[in-house]
Parts: sequence; C-alpha cells; structure tokens
Amino acid sequence: MAAIDRKRLRRSFHLHSGEYDRHARVQKKVVERLSGLIAAGAPPLMVLDVGCGTGALVSRIAAYFPSARCVGVDLAVGMCVAARERRGIQNTMEFAAGDAERLPFRDSHFDLVVSASVFQWLDRLDAAFAEAFRVLAPGGMFRFALFGGATLTELRSSYRQASLDIRGEREERTMEFFSAGEVEAVLTEAGFDEAHVCSEMEVEEYPDVPSLLRAIRGIGAGTTTPPAARGLGERRIMLAMMDIYGREYGRNGMVPATYEVLYGTGRKPDAP
Repeated sequence: MAAIDRKRLRRSFHLHSGEYDRHARVQKKVVERLSGLIAAGAPPLMVLDVGCGTGALVSRIAAYFPSARCVGVDLAVGMCVAARERRGIQNTMEFAAGDAERLPFRDSHFDLVVSASVFQWLDRLDAAFAEAFRVLAPGGMFRFALFGGATLTELRSSYRQASLDIRGEREERTMEFFSAGEVEAVLTEAGFDEAHVCSEMEVEEYPDVPSLLRAIRGIGAGTTTPPAARGLGERRIMLAMMDIYGREYGRNGMVPATYEVLYGTGRKPDAP
C-alpha cells in the first residue's frame, strides 16, 4: 500500500472539519452500528474515542453511559474544535488533539477504547493497536470499525481500466484498505484476547461520479480518490474513468459506491 502522508491528511481533515458532517453519510451509519454494539456491553467508567472527528460516536457513548468519563482525541485540531462546538460542553466529555500511534495518556487509564472510520488512514495498524492495548486497563475492551478491502471498489476498478486504456498500464492511484484477516492478525499480535473482526457492506448512491468525488473530498478524504486532473493525460484518464464508472456500474440514473466496514473487538487480558 502506498504510504499515506500524515501531515497532508491532518491538514485536509482540519480544513474540512466544518463540512464533514454534511458529507459523512456512510460514516454516520458506521457510528450508529458501532455505538449499538458498544451499548450492549458492560457500562464503562473511562472511555477513549481515537480519531473522534466531530464527536458523533463519543457523544452517543456518553448518552448511553452518563456516569462514564469520555475523552475524544483526533489528529486534526479542527475536528476537536468542531466536536466541542457541536456536542456542547459536558462535564463528562472532553476533546483534545492526539495521534493514534502516540496516545497522550498513561498506561491502563481506560476501560473502553473505541474508534470509528479512522484506522484505514494508517499505513500499518500495529502501533495504533499497541497504543490501544497500552492505555486499556486489564479486562478493558477495544471496539472499532474501519473500512476494508472492498471499499470504493467501483472507483478503483474504473480508474485502473481508464489508466490501461489511456496509458497502457493499470495504475493504482487510490489508497488500498486492510482485509479482515490482516486486522484480526494485528489484534492478536498486539496481545488482545477474544479478537474478532466481521465484515459488513454499505452502498451509497450518487447522481453521478463527480458528486461522489466531491463527497469524498468534502470530508477531507482526498487520498481515497484519484488525484485532481493535472495535465492533459491525467484529465483524459479522469474523464475516461467517469465514463467507465457510469457505464459499468450506473443504474437508474445513479452510481453506487461500496464500502466494506470491518467491525472489530478485542479484550485486554486480566492482570496475572
């Protein structure tokens, strides 16, 4: 998988924090599904939401468990500001800038660590999962969701075919995603017991391909899309990609975008 530019990513999400909620359609479904799974578990006392964005998940958890102290961290400062503004000031919630691979908390501080639609932005999962394990108290739970390997398969396939038609080679200019097996393996390697990952599909529909690309970029996720057309060659590929996408996948005046959502869970073993 091509390396993800973390500085560019942080800046992009910071700049798009004001419009994130308007475009984050599938992410809202993920939050709803994941929060329901979390609500069915034992009530936590200390909760950490890694990559909290505008605070949708952590605010739901705070509503489910009003006695819990909930903390949200995000790489983008703008997201933390948006979370404070949109969720209001609550005594049981706080937001701060923080990196999933270097969490600013002491060992064994939380009994529940959660994350929604974040970990696909990492080149590797091991550092982030190790950090989740470190800050969890013995017996604590790690529950998360991230986008898996079949995500945006229509967009990626159409771009590869357009590249082959125009340049004679199948270029991969969009990011790749982890498989369920890869995620579960890293969970186990990090030390979690009861590691489990399952896959669910979500399909969003858009009136045309440009609308889809605008929505993806509107949440700050520009690295999931082909680059903006630069030069005649790239413009030709983008136009060909949109034509292929609509022709191969369009139905009833709409084009679909598939997202594979991986829901994972792991438990930190009890202290010996």
